[in-house]
Amino acid sequence: MQSQLKEKLWAYIVHNNPDLMITLQEDYSVTKYLEEKISNILPMAEAFLAEGKPQYAIEELCLNAMTEGLKPSKFLYIRSVIEEEFPDDFERLKENGVLTHEVVNLIAVCKEVFEAFDFKEENQDNRHLRYAVIAQVHDYLLSSQ
Repeated sequence: MQSQLKEKLWAYIVHNNPDLMITLQEDYSVTKYLEEKISNILPMAEAFLAEGKPQYAIEELCLNAMTEGLKPSKFLYIRSVIEEEFPDDFERLKENGVLTHEVVNLIAVCKEVFEAFDFKEENQDNRHLRYAVIAQVHDYLLSSQ
């Protein structure tokens, strides 16, 4: 079960948090990070096993626990802002194969905005947050052309 959880966690990170993926790869700390996350939830997994919960349910509960601090995804948030508000730029970046790279760059650009609004699941639909991110993305896209 540990290897399955590790694979699922890594797949989640790759899809939802490529910025973290890149940082972990640059630091050569992917394995350490994944093993730490797994070891932290093992007691919970063992308790669920003892209760007789099915493995698929245990894996889902454990994955939710391991990814709690990674939600909401700033990457997916910014990507959706670009796709919805700047569709021409979105297509251009996608066609040039640099969309992921540019979204990761924008996470750093928008860092102060996310901190100012205390970005979390409860407030990710805040329109003022969205407007602030749109402004940052707009300025970034103008400066990168």
